[in-house]
Amino acid sequence: MKRRDTLARLALGAAATTLPPLAAAQRPAPASAAAAANGAAEAPRVLRYAISAAETSFDPAQINDNTSRTITSHIFESRYCYDHLARPPVLVPLVADGEPLAEDEFRRWTFKVRPGIHFADDPAFKGGRRELVAADFLYAIRRYADPVLKSPLWASVENFKVLGLAELRKEALEKKAPFDYDRPLPGMTLLDRYTFQVHLAEPRPRFKENMAVPDLFGAVAREVAEAYGDKIGEHPVGTGPFRLAQWRRSSRIVLERNPNYRERAWDCRPAADDAEGQALAARLRGKRLPLVDRVEIAIIEEAQPRWLAFVNGEHDFLDRLPPEFASIAIPGHKVAPHLAKKGVRGAITLQSDVTFYYFNMEDPVVGGLEPAKVALRRAFGLAIDTEREIRLMRRGLAIPAQGPIVPHTTGYDPKFKSEMSEYSPSRAKALLDLHGYVDRDGDGWREKPDGTPLTLEISTLPEQVYRQFNQLLKRDMDAIGVRVVFKIATWPENLKAGRAGKLQIWSLSSLGSGGDGQGMITRYYGPQAGNQNFPRFRHPRMDAIHERMTVLPDGPERQALFAEACKIAIAYMPYKFQVHRLVADLMHASVVGYRRPAYWNGWWQYVDVTPGPSPA
Repeated sequence: MKRRDTLARLALGAAATTLPPLAAAQRPAPASAAAAANGAAEAPRVLRYAISAAETSFDPAQINDNTSRTITSHIFESRYCYDHLARPPVLVPLVADGEPLAEDEFRRWTFKVRPGIHFADDPAFKGGRRELVAADFLYAIRRYADPVLKSPLWASVENFKVLGLAELRKEALEKKAPFDYDRPLPGMTLLDRYTFQVHLAEPRPRFKENMAVPDLFGAVAREVAEAYGDKIGEHPVGTGPFRLAQWRRSSRIVLERNPNYRERAWDCRPAADDAEGQALAARLRGKRLPLVDRVEIAIIEEAQPRWLAFVNGEHDFLDRLPPEFASIAIPGHKVAPHLAKKGVRGAITLQSDVTFYYFNMEDPVVGGLEPAKVALRRAFGLAIDTEREIRLMRRGLAIPAQGPIVPHTTGYDPKFKSEMSEYSPSRAKALLDLHGYVDRDGDGWREKPDGTPLTLEISTLPEQVYRQFNQLLKRDMDAIGVRVVFKIATWPENLKAGRAGKLQIWSLSSLGSGGDGQGMITRYYGPQAGNQNFPRFRHPRMDAIHERMTVLPDGPERQALFAEACKIAIAYMPYKFQVHRLVADLMHASVVGYRRPAYWNGWWQYVDVTPGPSPA
């Protein structure tokens, strides 16, 4: 199936006009040449911005949150990556030497690694330069199976069906013995120093794409993992363009240029009719990556300080304009005149993401597949006024979600409509009445069918924006007579409790990591319970659909399975999907080359920040 066109970008007024192509004589010289001409060292190029949620770890095998993955995607490198400017997105070799060889109906994959690529320096290498070799990728995959690491992504890796890997993990668990990283496996073969082969029990037509995720499947040096042990998450060492320089937990993360990074030039390939991309290519092509010397990330959970830091020139870039400032910053989806005068540019991008509430399917109040529990979850969904959320909270920067599949991926149908986006308090009340959720004592609140009090517990975060969302939700639930209480905890605390199945209802979002929509169906897959499957949903037919989709190439049969999976998802509603977000990013005039990625997290190396005074 041909992938849909991705990243519908909207120019934001005059301030968002594309950069004009520069004549050769006008193009900025490389930093070294400029410094030589001026007789002095050029000021460091620094990208400064804020992220709204705290990190958890920098060990690829132990993370599943977007902030941590954003950092690791710039430290580690996978075999392939997406071209920064190509739309629709195109996979290109990163450290791979050419395309992989797929044989035996996509069961056997052979990859080659380019010689001469080195890891960043680290004491674990005992003063030597450590070259990237094929074994580093096989080691990285094995780490997901190590029970000691308790990887939240193990179920996904297990589903690759690497011959012998699950059995090796099972043996370690049963014998309570250390995981054997040295045992030969039929599914992992080193053919030579730079070539390895992965043999799978079942066809995996999209295995190349699965492996093109640097933040999760980048190469890991065994010496580093063994040197730092359970502190490996504090010492990420990869072959990527940046290395970790400073880290204050939940506060500040600084990355600097990796001195060992190979000679790699900016060579992105925008479409011929992409005027903005072509202008960027004319300006940046041939420059050595990364373009910036340093990236300074502040963790600022509240929206107002993030906004003020950008407006005051403390940050060069505003990642995801908080919707409450949309009317100030982009009235009518155009950069406000007072910002445009300062050279601020912006772009709106339809994200390949979705926001949702999930219900713990093992919870005695909201979980289960019996009709009454399904009715309660459906009533919850019907009572939520999503259009009001988009209008008031998101300032128009979203579209209603109709199901689990995110935009710009296979399986997404922009014409599909469902109950998921319907707002009908009357239907919600009728469902609750029909299944015995009625107000028996006359206090205005419904009881459960057995007569005991009905209270829904919504886990949430302490920031002001969540309090505002909670007020809207409470108003909607009050309207149908359902009492809700909010349990406040930090992001890491909620994440840990959610994985352990200790939360009843929590609001999250999910961003597509590639062009295939099956990742969202994985969120319903029984073996993923407690990992990507936060609700712990188990349904035999959904599991069978997931397993069949995994081995099928793209085509009509697989597309039909997407449609069936969406029907099951909507009927049982372990998730109440809310919106697909339109993301507005703002940047000062000093930032050159930014384009929001369609699915991936890595972009710092492709962006330049021209030195100069901060905006007034």
